[in-house]
Amino acid sequence: MIIRERMEQLEHTLLSPYATLSENSVGRDREEPQCDIRPVFQRDRDRILHCKAFRRLKNKTQVFLTPRGDHYRTRLSHTLEVSQNARTIAKALRLNEDLVEAIALGHDLGHTPYGHAGESVLNRLCEGGFKHNKQSVRIVEKLEKNGEGLNLTWEVRDGILNHQTSTMPHTLEGKIVRFSDKIAYINHDIDDAIRGKILREEDIPFELRATLGDSTTTRLDTLIHNIITNSMDKNDIIMSPEVHEAMLDLRKFMFTHVYRNPIAKGEEDKAKDLLERLFYFYMEHPMEMAPQFTKMIAEGEAKDRVVCDYIAGMTDQYATTKYMEYYVPKAWQVN
Repeated sequence: MIIRERMEQLEHTLLSPYATLSENSVGRDREEPQCDIRPVFQRDRDRILHCKAFRRLKNKTQVFLTPRGDHYRTRLSHTLEVSQNARTIAKALRLNEDLVEAIALGHDLGHTPYGHAGESVLNRLCEGGFKHNKQSVRIVEKLEKNGEGLNLTWEVRDGILNHQTSTMPHTLEGKIVRFSDKIAYINHDIDDAIRGKILREEDIPFELRATLGDSTTTRLDTLIHNIITNSMDKNDIIMSPEVHEAMLDLRKFMFTHVYRNPIAKGEEDKAKDLLERLFYFYMEHPMEMAPQFTKMIAEGEAKDRVVCDYIAGMTDQYATTKYMEYYVPKAWQVN
């Protein structure tokens, strides 16, 4: 018996009856030979970890644009914190950790440079709109590997697509990532805001601190324990009503005091203007994009969608570099 088959048999013994078993996956869009060592979701996790879009997350904004300091979160560190929270919950509930980790590592691949500021610009400029969760799926299905995509399983793509508040994944593992994303960003954004001196712990309403805890550590402990306790031996991933309401209220508090804070967001208008000018530049000069993208246009893809693909894949630094190249005059010199 090959190693993968043994691991699939172990899932029957070790995992919850509600877990998504690797051997029961709906499968991939393109059939391919099975790996002799890794079950399908572990293989998906590895593909995401090694793809270019994942590596670029280290230089993409989470909340604070180009912060001065080494300890502010980037899109990559956020992704790793989501993965850690999700794996802790999945392990306790005996659900499929490989599936949880694959979804968590891939959920934000489609984020633009400059965080949600960039997403709002592309959503306004692209005729069909732009949402980072849909772009994450587009990356793994089409854009990675020069147009081949990663050919991930349906369950991983479903979890990536439906990790936002307004949608719901079809697997418990996807639901874990959906909760873990919120738990991660609410808490690490508080931590970053305190570091950036735009928020103090005591600014958080007393009733929320009383319910969830008065530090990042205690809040994480409360939220993760609450999910595990309330979801144990159930075919759902849930929180207690009191804690869930407190988490949503804390999220609303963060929108008011951090996500829309003029100090934290003081540079966003510049970032939006930069990306808008890049969009119109590439619409007029598509041959300035990488050959993969000009080929997509030649094959019939809408030009504005392809331009969004190209810009969304940029890191903050690369977008700034291209803007400087196209719009900032260079010093004259004699050859």
